[in-house]
Amino acid sequence: MITARLSRPLVYTILTVVTGVSLLPFAWVVFGAFKDTGEILHDPGAWLPKSFGNLNNFVVLFTEKDFLVYFVNSLVVAAVVVIANVTLSSMAGYALSKLRFRGKKLVFGAVMASLMIPVTALFVPQFSVIVQLGLADSLGGIIAPMVVLPLGIFIMQQFASAVPEELIEAARLDGAGEFRVFAQVFVPLLGPATAAVSILTFLAAWNNFLWPLVVAQSESNYTLPVGLAVASQGSNMTEYGVLLAGALVLLLPVLVLYMFLQRHFIQGIAATGLR
Repeated sequence: MITARLSRPLVYTILTVVTGVSLLPFAWVVFGAFKDTGEILHDPGAWLPKSFGNLNNFVVLFTEKDFLVYFVNSLVVAAVVVIANVTLSSMAGYALSKLRFRGKKLVFGAVMASLMIPVTALFVPQFSVIVQLGLADSLGGIIAPMVVLPLGIFIMQQFASAVPEELIEAARLDGAGEFRVFAQVFVPLLGPATAAVSILTFLAAWNNFLWPLVVAQSESNYTLPVGLAVASQGSNMTEYGVLLAGALVLLLPVLVLYMFLQRHFIQGIAATGLR
């Protein structure tokens, strides 16, 4: 009993310390966003800026650079990827879990195998297909390979497996067609899985750097990670203040999304067996 009472404060103390250490890089980015490049280079180890009212880096981003264009491009790409993955992955997950058809195990095995393939290994064939489709240097070319991600299908399939068969069979016995069963019985139960897929696919699309760098050849089609790399390059040196300010802007949508979907995200991960 005494050991249990002592261990709980110790665990909380360790978790607090580890959390604090893990947040240090984020804090350095936040403080650095309010510093000029000269101030950063003069004392890179300094934490606090001379003034939190120094918004020059943000002004440069949105006035002298095309950062707003990059931001809108990233929002469009991420929104389309999330909507497409939630819609198509839920359909695929339902089919792989609740429908009987020849080759189902082979299809699911292919999905699982695709999780093991490094993304960069597919760049050459993907780029070849994108060029043949006429989607090179376009947002469509950036979006196309991420329309259905294997991880989304796996999460939806695992969640669908936890839905009682009796519920599905009862709807079928009442005369509901398969699409109606999917839309009116299965989809309303998808809240936690939808949150998990939404956050994971949003992160994949929002933080994607290499593929947009390969596909987008004009600055009007750059997404935030690529645009940030370009915008932070000055005539003679890297503008670190602008780079950190852009990194902070890049982080904010992810934090907001996670704050709103945190509870559902945790439930979705727990329900799909990713533990």
